[in-house]
Amino acid sequence: MSPPLLLSGKTVSGQVYSDLEPRIKLLKRQGINPGLVVILLGDDPASQVYVRAKARRFQRLGLFSKTDFLPADTPETELIELIDSYNQDPLYHGILVQMPVPPHINSDAVIQAISPSKDVDGFHPENVGRLASGNPRFIPCTPKGILRILKHYEISLSGKHVVVIGRSNIVGRPMSILASLKNDTGNATTTLCHSGTRDIRHFTRQADVVIAAIGRSNYITGDFIKDGAIIIDVGVNRVADDSEKGYHLTGDVDADSVREKVRALTPVPGGVGPMTIAMLVENTVESAEALI
Repeated sequence: MSPPLLLSGKTVSGQVYSDLEPRIKLLKRQGINPGLVVILLGDDPASQVYVRAKARRFQRLGLFSKTDFLPADTPETELIELIDSYNQDPLYHGILVQMPVPPHINSDAVIQAISPSKDVDGFHPENVGRLASGNPRFIPCTPKGILRILKHYEISLSGKHVVVIGRSNIVGRPMSILASLKNDTGNATTTLCHSGTRDIRHFTRQADVVIAAIGRSNYITGDFIKDGAIIIDVGVNRVADDSEKGYHLTGDVDADSVREKVRALTPVPGGVGPMTIAMLVENTVESAEALI
């Protein structure tokens, strides 16, 4: 079998940013600069890296962004009051609370406190309902990025069997819904597997497309998949080593093991990851455009 096609999120995200530039210029000519506020509680290193990457991208595009770094012991009532202040502030078109939040804070209450019209993550129950009914306001960033990668490389899901591994509200569950919707980017038969699924291999070996978002390093190996499958690896796992950084990144898919069997796959890093931030930017721009 020929070497697999590498589905580069770096390439696709670059195209997304280019396509957004005229839309941003149009908004600015009308006195609107798309703005995002990110709220981060505590000092989780991975979350800090991700938040800084978001801020840099907004800055490069000339967009307005702000990050509130709050102590991990911030009371839930104080956080909710802060969110409400941003709900009322016309400078901000998107509000994002970086997950996970500390254990004493109810994440559902936090998500519900964000105005649905500024919920650029797409996690508010109203936006989840709109997504499930096929009329989304904001599509969650990682699933939206996956669809954009597939579209860029002219890979249709229509009529295919898509197996999603992982049932999180951030990736797995919305991805399974999006793949099944009757539209140009979906129309697939979907199976959602998770930690309670017996014999995941039974399902993945039938799959035309496997979307791995289970959070286990190199979990998917060559014996999980059939020849010619397409693999979307959402996982970003830190594995300790003796390097200067002290770790290296792996996906949920053992790329070396599957390489001889697959038709296409996303690399880690450089695959789905860059698309998550690109779609956050796009959702924020869409939120601003809704004001016109």
